[in-house]
Amino acid sequence: MADRTSDALDPRGLISEAYLIPGISPVECRSIFFDWAVGRGDAEGEPAAAAVLLSHHEALHPDHPMTDVLREGRLGLRAPARRGGRRRSGGSDDAAD
Repeated sequence: MADRTSDALDPRGLISEAYLIPGISPVECRSIFFDWAVGRGDAEGEPAAAAVLLSHHEALHPDHPMTDVLREGRLGLRAPARRGGRRRSGGSDDAAD
């Protein structure tokens, strides 16, 4: 059962309800986590909040996909590294025709 701290961090019950869905997939858990995070509107506190929720759910559900998502979430969201894109002209890789 969730306590008041857990309820305050998950007022819509999204995370708690995810644990009750039989056969929920990791992709569905990530979607629920994203909805929870957007609904919080407090990106700075998200890793700490995810860590608290993890502490409430992990012991009872160590192998649940939402537990894995909360483990990832406590590390925080990081911007993906830039990959690919346009090259500047004039570089040594430019071929002359």
